[in-house]
Amino acid sequence: MADRPLTLMAVHAHPDDEAIGTGGILAHYADEGVRTVLVTCTNGELGDAPGGIKPEDPTHDENLVVPLRRRELEASCQVLGVTHLELLGYHDSGMEGWPQNEAPESFWQAPVEVAAHQLADLMRKYEPQVVVTYDEKGFYGHPDHIQANRITHAALEECGIPAKLYYTAVARSLLRGFGEILAEAGIESPIDVEENPDFGTPDELITTTIDCSAVAGRKYASLAAHASQSENIFFLQMGEEMFSNVMGSESFVRAFDSTGAPVPEDDLFAGLR
Repeated sequence: MADRPLTLMAVHAHPDDEAIGTGGILAHYADEGVRTVLVTCTNGELGDAPGGIKPEDPTHDENLVVPLRRRELEASCQVLGVTHLELLGYHDSGMEGWPQNEAPESFWQAPVEVAAHQLADLMRKYEPQVVVTYDEKGFYGHPDHIQANRITHAALEECGIPAKLYYTAVARSLLRGFGEILAEAGIESPIDVEENPDFGTPDELITTTIDCSAVAGRKYASLAAHASQSENIFFLQMGEEMFSNVMGSESFVRAFDSTGAPVPEDDLFAGLR
């Protein structure tokens, strides 16, 4: 155990998810010398094509989208200091209810045990003490996020390696007034907290909050690296200064722990150092 380097593994569905959900901790822990491993499950085929062409447009060409998004993902990883990038290579399933959910090659349709075995092999390779992914609802119901949660749990059951598992979270208390902050800046929020009171995580479930203010600018830069998807990444409209002020910390729910470290925590590696 003492010979294993401290390793953080983030399991995400698409290129750009790493920046949105965990850009802060990836940069924060990389700066501490922790080995950071990003596993991206899909190629992001159903993102915007060059020129902002949407996937429902008949001119949308996945053969152009995939290499573009791969380059953007690599650029994001460089900004965040990610040590290792691993791609599972599944086809993007699209948003909930899209017909692509039913495509046999989609991640959503992949047998959980097959994809989980791929992930378990990566866990054996890197031996992460800490793994981070989405909750069982995929944070907001995205099929690929839900599938990432499922295969992560199955991989943990198969290999039993990580000591701690976390879900990304946004505390509901932080969402209060978020719309007003954006409105003052002339930005229309895509999230209506009043209409969807279930959005976000109840504060009492948050176990861990990491101060990422020192690397917030790099998190913003990692989002900006995904330039082809900028229309879908509304955070970029905030500008770096506002983004850094609002998004200076990242919160998590500890879903599994074998260390006995008390909560609340301010370190994902509490009990492991």
